[in-house]
Amino acid sequence: MRILITGGSGSGKSTFAENLMQKLPQPRMYIATMRPFDGESGRKIARHQSLRDGKGFHTIERETDVGTLDLPEHGTALLECMCNLTANEMFDCEGNVLDVYDKILRDIGSLERKCGTLIVVTNDVGSDGGGYDEKIMRYVDVLGRLNRALAARFECVFELVCGIPVALKGELP
Repeated sequence: MRILITGGSGSGKSTFAENLMQKLPQPRMYIATMRPFDGESGRKIARHQSLRDGKGFHTIERETDVGTLDLPEHGTALLECMCNLTANEMFDCEGNVLDVYDKILRDIGSLERKCGTLIVVTNDVGSDGGGYDEKIMRYVDVLGRLNRALAARFECVFELVCGIPVALKGELP
């Protein structure tokens, strides 16, 4: 089964995904994609790790190239989140914008084949109308296209609104 969870910032996506994952088959792999740019992001990563402690997840910190991960065949994987993964893959250290759409779709496809259940968390980043510079608008476009592609091929799609999951497609097992 493949499940996409979307919504705005702070809508409860991660909590919903983690609670859902605790009900699904073990082993449970949590693929965390946040890049530790500075002390603040490092502290945020450490806080997220401590919040997951004791929930039965094995955390894999992976900023890019998630398709190369080895995952247990019948387990559950949670990719948190597409926004970070897309930015990490798309912007290199010199600030260049790379064409990563196909690569990310291949990497997600690889994860799909490697585990029994895949949950992907993403954000709705394009609904505010834009007004950003060209590089950020390219990012918003790529992430929006990735979200549409995943929603089309995943069995379940949920949007979190004020902490309330709204089923847009499919049913949970």
